[in-house]
Amino acid sequence: MKEINNFFKKLLVIFLFLTTQVESKILTIGSSNAKVTIKVFSSLTCPHCATFHNAIFDKLKMEYIDKGLVKFEHHPFPLDLAALNAEIILGCKANSLLLPENTKQIFKFLSEIYNKQTTWAVGSDIIKINKMIKKIGLDFNLSEKEMDNCLENEKLQDKILEQRIDAQKKYKIESTPTIIVNGKKYSGKVDYENFKKVIEKQF
Repeated sequence: MKEINNFFKKLLVIFLFLTTQVESKILTIGSSNAKVTIKVFSSLTCPHCATFHNAIFDKLKMEYIDKGLVKFEHHPFPLDLAALNAEIILGCKANSLLLPENTKQIFKFLSEIYNKQTTWAVGSDIIKINKMIKKIGLDFNLSEKEMDNCLENEKLQDKILEQRIDAQKKYKIESTPTIIVNGKKYSGKVDYENFKKVIEKQF
């Protein structure tokens, strides 16, 4: 009976992988019941996006997200092919993990993409850029084959671009990053203490 149960568990994992590998879901961390939802629309090649993430996310996670007070969403808004491909590799990692409890690992990968932005998001040779992005992916246990399959997946590309178009229509995004806190645009300084004041007003 135990072997049969293990067999069906494996089948379920395979089924989940096959049904999610062409999707590009919004990356979310934090409680679905949180009083504050922060949506960040960003391009992974955008220096201002990296600055915002590096200055805000870790502190936000420790003080609010991990305590169930804030839900944080990363929304893809690629401004160029390099950003699109980085987003695809990020989605590739999300799909490889499958289970919700692995969300923290996915956001660590996102942080690393931002931390190393100046090493991979340079020049105009997309082949070299892809190699540098994949190098980061290898450090997070993605295989070369997995990443190549994701980059060649047109449905995944289309899904990300559809999300960008939908975001443009809904929020009239003019630049990245665009931060939405409980439905309202945040246009303050990239400073945690100022950002914290905006969050505290929501409680």
